Amino acid sequence: MRRTAAVAVAGALLLLVGCQDDDGGAGSSGATASSSAEAPRPAALSLTPADGAVDVAPGEPLAISVTDGELQDVTVTDEAGAPVAGVVADSPGDPDVDVWTPEGELDYGAGYTLTARAEGTDEQTVESSTTFTTATPDSLSTPGIGPLDGQTVGVGLPIRVYFDEPVTDQAAVESHLRVDSSTPTDGVWSWVSDSEVHFRPSTYWPENTDVTLHADLYGIPFGDGVWGEKDRTVSFRIGEEHVSIADARTHVMEVYDGDQLVQTFPISAGSDDNPSHNGVHVVTELNRDRVMDSSTYGVPADSPGGYRTPVEYAVRISDNGEFVHAAPWSVAEQGNSNVSHGCINMSTERAAWFFEFSQPGDVVEIRNSIGPPLSRADGDIYDWTIPWDEWRAGSALQ
Repeated sequence: MRRTAAVAVAGALLLLVGCQDDDGGAGSSGATASSSAEAPRPAALSLTPADGAVDVAPGEPLAISVTDGELQDVTVTDEAGAPVAGVVADSPGDPDVDVWTPEGELDYGAGYTLTARAEGTDEQTVESSTTFTTATPDSLSTPGIGPLDGQTVGVGLPIRVYFDEPVTDQAAVESHLRVDSSTPTDGVWSWVSDSEVHFRPSTYWPENTDVTLHADLYGIPFGDGVWGEKDRTVSFRIGEEHVSIADARTHVMEVYDGDQLVQTFPISAGSDDNPSHNGVHVVTELNRDRVMDSSTYGVPADSPGGYRTPVEYAVRISDNGEFVHAAPWSVAEQGNSNVSHGCINMSTERAAWFFEFSQPGDVVEIRNSIGPPLSRADGDIYDWTIPWDEWRAGSALQ
């Protein structure tokens, strides 16, 4: 038994010796791994904008990229050499890139120097600088925004941003419009004209939602020499969900508060000569008293078919002259025929109730009218008549 064990051990030793190479035996693989380790390298810095750049947008962050090292320090100075306060953070689009953003604002038409320092894997510090000049605008612009700050609105009101002139760099503008909401939505911006962009979800806003628009447009090019004058923040609330369905065929309007049907009113819609427009309308204003004047849409009040009529409890639902309002003169027709000039007629008592119930942004959908669908020609809020895929295609960032 002892002889057999000795032979086995001797064989194992021979096998081990046979597996060794001629360059140092079993320990040579560790030496190879050690020799293949990368040698320490100096850091390489890449800065944006490039040195000598002009017409730089003062609203855009400055970018710093480091290879073979870690960023240690970033400073920005103005033309007089005074430091400009700012913060460094990871780029939202690329975690390998850092961006410097001023705590305030860089001036238009001013020179700045960006300096960055990084330590390489060789533990040595390198420094790089770039000097650039920001753009000098031909003119500055601050767009209008709706809803207003602090307002409570209905579930159908889109966010609307209006510009004084056509925007040719729509992608630059849209990329600096950010919407936050307490209830997440799938909302998308869509350019309804060259000077107006709207934001809405695929379906109505969730009720009781807080919404904030950050229009960070200072230093952003609108195109053709026009630049953003300042940043704006607008916060508003989506209130209760009010949706009404006005059926021109049955001459009935059903009023819903959330999922609950709360009123069913007889109505008279637009006549065959002046039919109401089909589709989702949005309440934009409420007038306790108003004079309906046909001359506002091109028909003189003293001509055949013209009118100038005082009304009560007028709830505007489009810019083409359509309202829900009191019409005591048509009570006999309400519930059985359409005789209005396009408005939704109700008795005074019912119109008063609807007036008190309504808020800007509520939805009034007209169905089964012989009239055309609501469209761009009818005013500024026809958004919900646009199919979702078509709406999304109206974004400059799609």
